[in-house]
Amino acid sequence: MGGEEKHIAVDFNRLIENHLFRENRPKTIGRYYPSEIGSCLRKVWYSYLQPRPTEMDLIKVFEVGNILHDFIAEVMRSEKNPHIQLISSEYPFKLELQDFIISGRIDDLLLVKESNKTFLVEVKSTASLAYTDSPKMSHMMQLQLYMHVLKYHDGFVLYVEKNTLKCKAFEVAYDERIAAEALNRFTKLNRFLKDKVMPPPESRLKTEMSWMCRNCEWRADCWAATPDSALPPLKEKINGF
Repeated sequence: MGGEEKHIAVDFNRLIENHLFRENRPKTIGRYYPSEIGSCLRKVWYSYLQPRPTEMDLIKVFEVGNILHDFIAEVMRSEKNPHIQLISSEYPFKLELQDFIISGRIDDLLLVKESNKTFLVEVKSTASLAYTDSPKMSHMMQLQLYMHVLKYHDGFVLYVEKNTLKCKAFEVAYDERIAAEALNRFTKLNRFLKDKVMPPPESRLKTEMSWMCRNCEWRADCWAATPDSALPPLKEKINGF
């Protein structure tokens, strides 16, 4: 008895989950987020009209992304990298249109001193860079929207591998066509939501979006609403996107 030590068990997984727990707050129709517009419109529609609590595993993935972004901002702010200047991190973004608002935050605004050129930087975490040969269209659309509204016409989509901190950066020039498509998609989403009309299941119609179905919370609902037998074959592109 005298020589025995008492060990108090601490469940660190539970500590993390307690820290990350967030109440599920319903979204407001008419207020939209830039990060959503490249996603399957049906999934976004479900998230407004049939909201579900975000699974803890997914919340953890998002938090890792936030931690990595903070690290990248620290790197760009460092005195060890004097040839660049981090002008702003988590830069507020808001666009008010006729009957809806788009709002969010841009990851980083970066000045390259030698060229005196300012870049918008969109940071994305990834499990692996092995198959990252170009930026995803959903990420391009988000960045192009920022460029269009803020009138900065140079940017980067930066992918950071979670386990190694290796990066792949893709320099992106402003493309009016993609920016216009992003705005058009917001307009369509707003109309689908206000009319309570379900959008087509984009991720099941476009090959380049099919990966979005894997972890979709509304997968079963989507299949029940529109069976595979009711869909045309997958297409590589629809209207160029």
